[in-house]
Amino acid sequence: MSALTRGRPTAPTLALDEQAHATLLQAASVCLRYPDRDVLDLLPLIRTSVRAVPESPARAHLLVFLDALAPRTPDELAELYVAVFDRRRRCCLDLTWWTDGETRRRGASLAALKERYRAAGVEFSGTELPDHLPAVLEYAALGHLADGLALLQEHRAGLELLRLALHDADAPWAAVLQAVCALLPGPSPTDVAAAKALARSGPPHEQVGLDLAPFGVGDRR
Repeated sequence: MSALTRGRPTAPTLALDEQAHATLLQAASVCLRYPDRDVLDLLPLIRTSVRAVPESPARAHLLVFLDALAPRTPDELAELYVAVFDRRRRCCLDLTWWTDGETRRRGASLAALKERYRAAGVEFSGTELPDHLPAVLEYAALGHLADGLALLQEHRAGLELLRLALHDADAPWAAVLQAVCALLPGPSPTDVAAAKALARSGPPHEQVGLDLAPFGVGDRR
């Protein structure tokens, strides 16, 4: 299922707090993938792994998400996933879409991201783009925790706007984005205006210079 493969030996065992971060990031990666049979079969293990880490807001949000799936059938989940992520542009899971939109500049950003993975000893392979949020989360969890968290922080404004869009859509995956944002420094914006302001100023401890153009694009519907 992983689109990432290591090009060199694994790093030393992480400290407990880092291991908890990695566990929660990997759980979020799985939870944001299309809910096919492979993903659904992993969810009991994901729940056990999440419950095993110390209490935190991110842990609580992921458990809320997993509880929300219980009443839904696999077919209902699949239909809802498509309706949310494939038919709503504001629920795009590709991080460079939020910074570059559908422009030529995005191609350069994707190439740079592949090089960033490669520099960390991780090769990206698969049908998904390297900026697809589940892949980025997996990179942070399994590839290079510090750089993965930095990468997510660089895209903080897009993540927050995605979180707000999922909340507006009443989609259970909003809780997963809440978990991801809770693992990053600084509080989450409470509304779209605050998230756009974050895009202008850069997230805490980062200056990312985001282009606001993609933020105003409407749903595909």
